[in-house]
Amino acid sequence: EVQLVESGGGLVQAGESLRLSCAASGVIFDDYAIVWFRRAPGKEREWVSSTSWSDGSTNYDDSVKGRFTASIDRATKTTYLRMDSMEPEDTAVYYCGVAVEGGTGHFDLAEIDYWGQGTQVTVSS
Repeated sequence: EVQLVESGGGLVQAGESLRLSCAASGVIFDDYAIVWFRRAPGKEREWVSSTSWSDGSTNYDDSVKGRFTASIDRATKTTYLRMDSMEPEDTAVYYCGVAVEGGTGHFDLAEIDYWGQGTQVTVSS
């Protein structure tokens, strides 16, 4: 059974940084994508980034490009999302997920096979 557990959320001020973690267990696929989504208050869950497990390449949504950095630790099967220069608009519940088809595409919700429970990130102005 695949399990994803996020951690690292919290309250920061605008301009500060935060790092989220997503620990995966039970994943046995040869290749897959680790994705990050977020759901801001009153909005739908939206795609943030996709990282290919096989080569570590990552694609980002324009709203976070240059500020967010995803990375993976294959030894511990943990994915990180480093968020710098944070803005109040980044306030959301952040979710990591696994897309079995792999790649670094802009995934839709229906294409994600497994989800974590989410972690709250709040950025004050």
